[in-house]
Amino acid sequence: MPGGFVCSGRLKAKADDEVLHTVFRGHKPVRKLFTKQQRALFDTHSPRGVTLDDLEVLGPLNILKLKFDPKGYSRPLVAELWFYPNGSQILELSAKCLTQDTFTAAAETTAFLALLGVDLSAPQQTKTRNELDLLTSVGAAPS
Repeated sequence: MPGGFVCSGRLKAKADDEVLHTVFRGHKPVRKLFTKQQRALFDTHSPRGVTLDDLEVLGPLNILKLKFDPKGYSRPLVAELWFYPNGSQILELSAKCLTQDTFTAAAETTAFLALLGVDLSAPQQTKTRNELDLLTSVGAAPS
């Protein structure tokens, strides 16, 4: 992002559709969505006194995701188009790299996007901040 970086990580696991639906309907606790390793990661890094079951389901959101290898750029890119309940959209373009390659990847990505004419000076925020703002303000949590 202009003016800074967003670094993220994930501990990904497959989720059973039926478990997802029962949790989203409020018939099972939120912690049932997470693996033992994910629960341990949450417990290690969450604020004291906050549990997975304190979390609320927001959404759902529709997302289109495309992974591609653009000509003239050395890294794979991921484009995600997020559709929000209020009709707004966010397009996120991301490049993944190793920690030690962060600044090189950022410089290469910025140069590549500038070469394509992408305006990097527009106001930007992380999609997580945008999602939380929109979903908590419109009451989009399922009933």
